[in-house]
Amino acid sequence: MVPAGSKVTQLLVDWRQGNGEALNALIPLVYDELRRLAHNHLNRERSAHTLQSTALVNEAYMRLVRQDLAINSRAHFFAVSSHLMRQILVDHARQHRAAKRGDGIDKLTLNEAAALVPGKGNFDLLALDEALNELGQIDPQQARVVELRFFGGLSIEETAEVMGISQATVKRDWATARAWLHRELSSKTG
Repeated sequence: MVPAGSKVTQLLVDWRQGNGEALNALIPLVYDELRRLAHNHLNRERSAHTLQSTALVNEAYMRLVRQDLAINSRAHFFAVSSHLMRQILVDHARQHRAAKRGDGIDKLTLNEAAALVPGKGNFDLLALDEALNELGQIDPQQARVVELRFFGGLSIEETAEVMGISQATVKRDWATARAWLHRELSSKTG
């Protein structure tokens, strides 16, 4: 029997080579994990958020199939999916903010908020996205590590695999990026 990770990877390779049926076979194998990712993203959102896990998975899936991506492993697939979910939530937050004309700032409650802004359980998703984009201009690798670890929920090992770097580099970049984001978010929130 082929291990689940190997089967997912093979289906991703087949899909990349133009086999549309491979994507149809892939989704049932990864759907529960995609819902877990979506649930994790939504748990970090404001409590009155209107998106639900299923809608977030569906929107991410629709964006995924519209893009021509070279996804080459199970971990990479989930990293890309998580990135798409983050983009969807940021787009949703921007639309929500525009609809309220700036009255209600979308707050993001994060389990790991202490790692970024100690003592503050809530902060602005758009501020985090802006800070992460700024970090990406300074050090794209550190920004990618944060995205994979924080938003994607990938382990140090999975992040290293997706990025093709050592685990020690991931740990170092993760620590440095968290410190930088902490400083940036602290200065913006007062």
